[in-house]
Amino acid sequence: MPKTTRRPPAPAARTPATPPAKSAKRAITAKPKPAAKQAAPRRGKSPRRWSAAEVHEAFSRFAEANPEPKGELEHLNPFTLLVAVVLSAQATDAGVNKATRPLFAVADTPQKMLALGEERLREYIKTIGLFRTKAKNVIALSQKLITDFGGEVPNTREALETLPGAGRKTANVVLNMAFGQPTMAVDTHVFRVGNRTGLAPGDTPLAVELELERVIPAEFMQHAHHWLILHGRYTCLARKPRCEVCLINDLCRWPEKTVS
Repeated sequence: MPKTTRRPPAPAARTPATPPAKSAKRAITAKPKPAAKQAAPRRGKSPRRWSAAEVHEAFSRFAEANPEPKGELEHLNPFTLLVAVVLSAQATDAGVNKATRPLFAVADTPQKMLALGEERLREYIKTIGLFRTKAKNVIALSQKLITDFGGEVPNTREALETLPGAGRKTANVVLNMAFGQPTMAVDTHVFRVGNRTGLAPGDTPLAVELELERVIPAEFMQHAHHWLILHGRYTCLARKPRCEVCLINDLCRWPEKTVS
């Protein structure tokens, strides 16, 4: 019987768990990018903050130009002011005034507003955006004023914010204009001015409100929100700010202002 010689089986191909030694060496010796350069903050991202002297100067100029600024929403008493502010959400003051002149002639108290009713109220305010929801809120807040507050507009933020359709901004306007409290109501104009000028930067209306309260001297707080609203409405416009006539253009930190 011929003798057979068995060949040993070929070794199975190895799948390396790690890269070949040569590649590993390259990976080890390769110079990584400096971490410090990657994490370095961009210069000029945050403008220099206003000094206390600059803030005082800005509001001194506003006060000299307009010593007694007034809100532009027409009203007869705290109740009609509250209603006007609720109606002004996402609407212009001029549009609200046009609707409320005949409305307030027949319903200037919570009791008269309830007697008017939601359906008839809608006819008065149908030219205002979201008029159906606003009519429902005005009737509901009128009922709540009678039920919970004896028909009177409360003079605290906490109480005002319990009323249908009334948020923090509404409460601040009513507290300031009806009760003389030094509150800061932040609407789109104040929010824009605070951020654009660098006076009070913030990501939310509340952040801007709190920063304005922190930096504005107490002597100016009573009228501060009116000055800022009017400044944003007529000078520091959203699309084309009128930097050439701005009272505070030399103090403003906006990098795109058209005057130096």
